[in-house]
Amino acid sequence: AGQHPPKNKHPKEQGENRIKPTNKRVNPKVPKIKDRDAADSIPKNQFIMMQVTDKGRFQRPAATLSLVAGQPVELRCKGSKIGWSYPAYLETFKDSRLSVKQHERYGQLTLVNSTAADTGEFSCWGQLCNGYICRRDEAKTGSTYIFFTEKGELFVPSPSYFDVVYLNPDRQAVVPCRVTVLSAKVTLHREFPAKEITANGTDIIYDLKRGFVYLHPHSDHQGVVYCKAEAGGKSQISIKYQLLYVEVPSGPPSTTILASSNKVKGGDDVSVLCTVLGEPDVEVEFRWIFPGQKDERPVAIQDTWRLVHRGRGHTTRISQSTIAVEDFETIDAGYYICTAQNPHGQTTVATTVELS
Repeated sequence: AGQHPPKNKHPKEQGENRIKPTNKRVNPKVPKIKDRDAADSIPKNQFIMMQVTDKGRFQRPAATLSLVAGQPVELRCKGSKIGWSYPAYLETFKDSRLSVKQHERYGQLTLVNSTAADTGEFSCWGQLCNGYICRRDEAKTGSTYIFFTEKGELFVPSPSYFDVVYLNPDRQAVVPCRVTVLSAKVTLHREFPAKEITANGTDIIYDLKRGFVYLHPHSDHQGVVYCKAEAGGKSQISIKYQLLYVEVPSGPPSTTILASSNKVKGGDDVSVLCTVLGEPDVEVEFRWIFPGQKDERPVAIQDTWRLVHRGRGHTTRISQSTIAVEDFETIDAGYYICTAQNPHGQTTVATTVELS
């Protein structure tokens, strides 16, 4: 009050703006719009498994559960079409203790009178169906690994006292020493020369759900081994495992064909042999096409296989199929075609037998 306003050097004229323009650039702010379509396109994994407790309550099962043998198990998975997976032991023997039902809104798995042999992974998943064709919905799954502890059983019981594990150079090999007690200490041992085999994490690791895993099998690993488990002041020895090294790589059958004679006189007998060299644990199926087939010519076909131990302890499976023709006739002359098939593919070979 009482002060005079400062005088402008350039008095403002009518219509003049007193705000001076500047050279500063201002980027306009554009409001961010959430891309709902992009967010919705990313599937969200949903855990659909629930465990029903003894008191009838529902709870999400942990990754691993430890139950006393004899306890019942009830698992439910949300969905109108549910697929299940459980230990192979229960599937192999079609065990009546196991019940799998599909209800309107959920699938139900019930196991009663559980034993140590039931130890393993229990999992479920939703199914997307188009008519009778269904596929697994990877966004809706659930699983838990259950240990069933039983007195005197530290290892999951095996149906045999001796087993064979094949060592392939191009894939992992597993010695299936699985335990029923989560806290058990498990070690691997060679029978001869007697020594402990260390699971160093590089060549061999111990997986609680699988056993001892040979990551890079080679011929030095072969021999007889067993596992030892210790828990609660008690120890137990597993069954023995024969480790055999396989020298034949995985792939379609390596097949050869050979006739007892390629020129046969009328009335003589002839046979054609089809041979496959393969992996010890890979089965081979044979199919034949022969000249007298259209005329329903009677022939004898016999399939056999055996394991052969070759140099440096390598093991090979020899599978053979023989077709035999008695009293050779004109209709028997021509091509004898053998097709050998395994899970990796098939190979076809042929040879001719002529009437001399």
